[in-house]
Amino acid sequence: MPEGPPPPVGRPPLTWLYVPGDRPEVVAKALGSGADVVIVDLEDAVAPDRKEYARSATAELLGDQVTAAPDAVPVHVRVHGEDDIRALAELPGLTAFRLPKITHAVSVHHVAAVAPGVALYPLLESALAIEHAYSIASAHHAVRGIALGEADLRADLGVREDAGLDWPRSRVVVAARAAALPPPAQSVFPDVRDLDGLWTSCGRGRALGMLGRAAIHPRQLPVIERAFRPTAEEIEAAEEIVAASAVEAGALALPDGRFVDAAVVASARRTIALAGRA
Repeated sequence: MPEGPPPPVGRPPLTWLYVPGDRPEVVAKALGSGADVVIVDLEDAVAPDRKEYARSATAELLGDQVTAAPDAVPVHVRVHGEDDIRALAELPGLTAFRLPKITHAVSVHHVAAVAPGVALYPLLESALAIEHAYSIASAHHAVRGIALGEADLRADLGVREDAGLDWPRSRVVVAARAAALPPPAQSVFPDVRDLDGLWTSCGRGRALGMLGRAAIHPRQLPVIERAFRPTAEEIEAAEEIVAASAVEAGALALPDGRFVDAAVVASARRTIALAGRA
């Protein structure tokens, strides 16, 4: 049975590509797309009469030793129900389960008991889930991250504009941080042709503290990657902070007047890691 992976070291994942579980040829292409994580979707992307086939095809994929290799692209599965969890939990190619429509911590505990050792990513898709964000994020040591399901959340809240999601996005960022989890990735941007809109939306998410984004088409991946990678100026500033902290311990002021303490140094180290330089 796969053990839940340790917290990520070095460069965090930025791109998470969803693919329908009932289209194994598309899944195979996704694994070569350059996405940091591939999410095989057994829920919304699969019609009811295709659910069993999708589960069977995904089981075949996760049983392949190539998928299970240490250097393989991590594969998450967004499950439809407990039958999926029981069928896939022990397969070597599984990296994590993504749990849709979680509203209470007790649901996380149940999945963790059914699939011990598997990393879990609860998806918060309703007002009730947002209210319980921290209790879900801290429910069990198997939880390795949380994220929003923004399509369902928009419908639940009656929100049309992107700005209407600022508070829920901030809420999950704070909940994740309080639970010592990585910053949440943004939910998918539904228009695969509007790359300018994707860029703008990613900028808004990054400003709120989110890191990376789920995608539904490979053409979205380069935009997401660029949007969340630090700029050359940000990297230079971070390197200056880390270098100064190595010379003088404790709080200090840089020549340009910036104040630096332990929290600032930690943030600078995260920037360098994100740039792929750690």
